[in-house]
Amino acid sequence: MEMKLELIAVPVSDVDRAKAFYTEKMGFNADYDQQVDEHLRFVQLTPPGSACSICIGTGLTAMKPGSLDMIQAVVADARQVHDELAGRGVEVSDVAVLAWGSFVYVSDPDGNRWAFQEVPRRQ
Repeated sequence: MEMKLELIAVPVSDVDRAKAFYTEKMGFNADYDQQVDEHLRFVQLTPPGSACSICIGTGLTAMKPGSLDMIQAVVADARQVHDELAGRGVEVSDVAVLAWGSFVYVSDPDGNRWAFQEVPRRQ
């Protein structure tokens, strides 16, 4: 049996503010933005190079805005990600170098937390 993770719902309080953060600050692609009806808006955003997207909107999830604690993405170079995000005005942690990789941490405007991991090279 094969399964592919394709979409993660990220709970936000202000869809337009979150969409601007993810596209302008984080560099995600805005794939889709549809106001389905007065209670449902679906916005799909994809990180560059990712096969998995996130969705934000209204009427999508019962999760409270800011309740996601650690969405993790793998990157080729944690320092480069740090510098690029900081250069775009994102509040980003210092690079944390651990035995299992180098990490950069970011929170969106609602407090949903992201980790970007550079996996160490195998020897």
